[in-house]
Amino acid sequence: MLALWYAPAVTFAQPNESAARQQLDALGQEIDSLSQRLSATGQARDSAERELKEVETELADTHQRLDTLQAERRQLNEETTQLLQHRDRLQAERDAQYTALAQQLAALYRLGPTPQLKLLLNQNDPAELDRMQAYLNRLTQARQQRLADIGRLDTALADTQHALSERQTRLDTLADELEAQSALLAQRTTERRGVVATLDDRYGSEADRLADLNQSREQAEQQLRAIQAELARLSQPTPTTHITRTQGDLPWPVQGSITADFQRRDGVHYNGIVIQANEGTAVTAVHSGRVVFAEWMRGFGNLLIIDHGDQIMTLHAHLQQFSARPGQQVSRGDEIGRVGNSGGQSRSALYFEVRRGGEPINPQRWIARR
Repeated sequence: MLALWYAPAVTFAQPNESAARQQLDALGQEIDSLSQRLSATGQARDSAERELKEVETELADTHQRLDTLQAERRQLNEETTQLLQHRDRLQAERDAQYTALAQQLAALYRLGPTPQLKLLLNQNDPAELDRMQAYLNRLTQARQQRLADIGRLDTALADTQHALSERQTRLDTLADELEAQSALLAQRTTERRGVVATLDDRYGSEADRLADLNQSREQAEQQLRAIQAELARLSQPTPTTHITRTQGDLPWPVQGSITADFQRRDGVHYNGIVIQANEGTAVTAVHSGRVVFAEWMRGFGNLLIIDHGDQIMTLHAHLQQFSARPGQQVSRGDEIGRVGNSGGQSRSALYFEVRRGGEPINPQRWIARR
């Protein structure tokens, strides 16, 4: 099921938030209905494609779960390292306090038992007696402070050791979760391979395959036009991000070689460009905007659309996973996904489109030359 989300930037006034929300809900329902109508035109033939959507969606979720777990593990490892360093500092400070306390006790020992009584009996000069009494008082206070400091350090060390124990327990759990998710990823990858093989086997010729790809493209075009039309009718559109000023100077969404140019008519990819890149490579936003779509779509696989205002949208397809969600504001250079081969592609690459008013325009006129 397609999922579309849209909200105006907070810098715009929102006089009737309830009406705007109803409008957004209606937009999502209309796109969903369109998707169901399009899907109903070939349910029997598209059973394998529905299975492909399911397994590729689960693959994306598994990749994201793995990324989340690995990020948590990295954070826990960093925290563990910091705690170990903190523990070492506490232990060194406690050892220093013990050494200083031992020196104080040794000084008191040299004075023998009942030093105050000895001072009283042996000193004839009252001033000297006061000086020695003050010394003994300071020594006693210092000893008490050392003992308090040692107690504080012992408590801090115990807390640090407890935190270390908790993190180690979580790391052990994470290791099990990562192993399970890795096994699930391998399983889903095998399932996807089987589904793609089933899809390929149904074509009697390359012409049949291209005809099916073009049908996928036409259905996707209807959905994309509907999305653009509904966005255009919103009472509070995306504010300008001045993207038109950057034409010819936008960064590449991913570094790689172009393997299919704009309007190269050999299948679904002729409204944009195909950039070859390794699977899992980060895909970044070329300009600021708001994510309005992040969902699996026939012919595109995992597709993410950013609305940049001024009726300009960028499309990023065949993603392995999403790093941004509908409704999220993104800035130039923010990661929005990872390169993949979703949509039944045989190799990993990013499909990238730029659209103005819903119509595709040559992306190579927008991204910087190199």
